[in-house]
Amino acid sequence: MTTPIAAVILAAGMGTRMKSDLHKVLHPIAGRPMLLHLIDSVDALDPAKVVVVAGARREQVEAAVTPLGVEVAIQAEQLGTGHAVRQAETALAGFEGDVLILYGDVPLVTTETMRAMVDRLHGAGEPSVVVLAFRPADPAAYGRVIADADGRLDKIVEFKDASPEQRAVTLCNSGLMAVRSADLFRLLGQLTNTNAAGEYYLTDLAELAGKDGRGAVVVETDAAEVAGINSRAELAAVDASWQAKRRVRAMADGATLVAPDTVWFSFDTQIGRDVLIEPNVFFGPGVSVADGATIRGFSHIEGATVGEGAEVGPYARLRPGAVLGEKSKVGNFVEVKKATLGKGAKANHLTYLGDAEIGAGANIGAGTITCNYDGFFKYKTVIGEDAFVGSNSALVAPVSIGAGAIVGAGSTVTQDVEADALRLVRPPQETKPGWAKRFRDMMRVKKAAK
Repeated sequence: MTTPIAAVILAAGMGTRMKSDLHKVLHPIAGRPMLLHLIDSVDALDPAKVVVVAGARREQVEAAVTPLGVEVAIQAEQLGTGHAVRQAETALAGFEGDVLILYGDVPLVTTETMRAMVDRLHGAGEPSVVVLAFRPADPAAYGRVIADADGRLDKIVEFKDASPEQRAVTLCNSGLMAVRSADLFRLLGQLTNTNAAGEYYLTDLAELAGKDGRGAVVVETDAAEVAGINSRAELAAVDASWQAKRRVRAMADGATLVAPDTVWFSFDTQIGRDVLIEPNVFFGPGVSVADGATIRGFSHIEGATVGEGAEVGPYARLRPGAVLGEKSKVGNFVEVKKATLGKGAKANHLTYLGDAEIGAGANIGAGTITCNYDGFFKYKTVIGEDAFVGSNSALVAPVSIGAGAIVGAGSTVTQDVEADALRLVRPPQETKPGWAKRFRDMMRVKKAAK
């Protein structure tokens, strides 16, 4: 029988180093708040309960996690990490199982690592506490994990309380733990605040577990997985780490990235096989790119669907609601918003298509715009299959261009065009021989008289 799992995520800190009105754990990585990245990884374990412990700006945290079914416990006073976990006791009343203790500002911990922590809790010796540790390139001021060669843990010492010998240890504490619910709050009740900071350290659970009999053990992971975020610079570094892994996955799945370090993915970007992505492409949230598509350089895509074999860019912008059909093409300096291009439809350059439906095989000439907004409401433009819209045309919505119709270059179309018709909206052209010369001569005389 599988033991139920609960997670307690600590997110009560002020986050003052971020210098932001937004709660630290809500700052985004790849377009998604870091806290929600962590909750996604927890959700893969099918937890019985997830509790976020919040303090400052708790209303922001509640707004972000309550719709996900996550409960919020409040730490009104900042009395240390051990005190913070105790605030989840009411929320976990009656829960019998394993409890993961995580940090909202340590968002890249994988489901696999969480599972390894829980599994070790039920492994050899059935320890009371499992501590996740890592070996950073520079241990700096991290708390040190004092353990034997078998991973049996003696104690965790905060850097400011550590002796020179203990500071020489390279195994560091991530702060993450796994503890049986039957042990957790009993051990927390034994914590004291007799330390340099006068706080109730969660890390003291390791030493208490040793006195309890079953002791504590260590599970090690890579330092990048437990990177914490306390500043904008650290946020950028963690985002860069996430991006690097996502690029590798995209290429492993069959996409070609010409200059991988210049491509930026969102948390939910979907990329098919044989997709070619040129340098300096940005994917915002909600993008799906089908097999065989080409995304040329300097394109910005968000909330859009790119069909099989379609081509985007260079220097194109696809905004939310853009749907490009099979083998359609959106070229340089074309912007598409809430518009659908049918199979093989083309808008090759210098065009805005908003609130529009463009049929298969239609061709939209350079400089064409759909005039979809009157300052109060948005209106739709419908362009039929195989229609041809000449360059520098303005289609004033609501308007419909029939299948196979042709709109002459430079037209301002305010009325529907029937199928296979030609619509010309141009003033008659008139030529006045010699007029330009006479005008210049007259103006020169006037200028000379001044």
